[in-house]
Amino acid sequence: MNKTIDKIIELAKSTLNIEADSVRNLQNHINDDFVACVKLIYESKGRVVITGVGKSAIIAQKIVSTMNSTGTPSIFMHAADAIHGDLGTLQNDDIVICISKSGNTPEIKVLAPLLKVGGNKLIALVGNVDSFLAQQSDYILNCTVEKEACPNNLAPTSSTTAQLAMGDALAVCLLDYRGFSSKDFAKYHPGGTLGKKLYLKVSDISFQNQLPQVKPNDSLKSVILEISSKRLGATAVIDNNKLVGVITDGDLRRMLEKVDSIADLKASDIMNKNPKNIEAEELAINALQVLEKNNITQLIVTENGNYKGFVHLHDLLKEGIL
Repeated sequence: MNKTIDKIIELAKSTLNIEADSVRNLQNHINDDFVACVKLIYESKGRVVITGVGKSAIIAQKIVSTMNSTGTPSIFMHAADAIHGDLGTLQNDDIVICISKSGNTPEIKVLAPLLKVGGNKLIALVGNVDSFLAQQSDYILNCTVEKEACPNNLAPTSSTTAQLAMGDALAVCLLDYRGFSSKDFAKYHPGGTLGKKLYLKVSDISFQNQLPQVKPNDSLKSVILEISSKRLGATAVIDNNKLVGVITDGDLRRMLEKVDSIADLKASDIMNKNPKNIEAEELAINALQVLEKNNITQLIVTENGNYKGFVHLHDLLKEGIL
């Protein structure tokens, strides 16, 4: 059994090392053609149409997804479907990236000449620079690998990893070339956690909470009732709608430990005069950072010094802001 375990571990490590070497060696193939492809796609008025068959088709779909999410309009076209009608999806200004390890598959041999006839620029993301596809293409992105990670050197492993990495390199260079910002990223990722971190504001969350507040001269009983009824574990102390302090349930406990008589205590006697607060228009992720830095669970929300409410750690966790 131990020999079996050792063999599994050894083979897994070998797979990762072979694939890592394959990706690392791609650096030697970043040349003038790669630069030309970046400029060509950037300046194009059309889309990037990415095609392939088999495992390369799966890689093509992932690269399409990455490009779309980073500002480069792209679509996937299966090479086999293309020669049976889907070639009609191509528009005049579209640029085609054809992905293939061998560059000599039957579908590619039919498709490549048709693309040339149509006048579309063709980029070969290929593992064989002497192949039919490479010879038909305007530009070559060399994804040659020394061997597959498969022990039989058959199953597409290193080759597809290299294709994926080259696609990522192309997408990232286009992203940077376009000056694609975090705000742009948020626009294309509004539904997930990544998007929320980039666009969700404190005010988008805090408005859902109640607005616990007392005045500086309010009695201790009023303070306790306000904290208890609003269920946020704290209350703001407000004077003419201006924030002058905060009282948390922790402040109440510490106060009870220090004094013998609470009959004459007012809000101003126990409030923290320098409460941690955040502007309503700040990003929610910034609120989380303030909470973590100060080891607190709630934060007062303000707008130009005016009290607007509270944002609680639980609110941020509920939104998936982690």
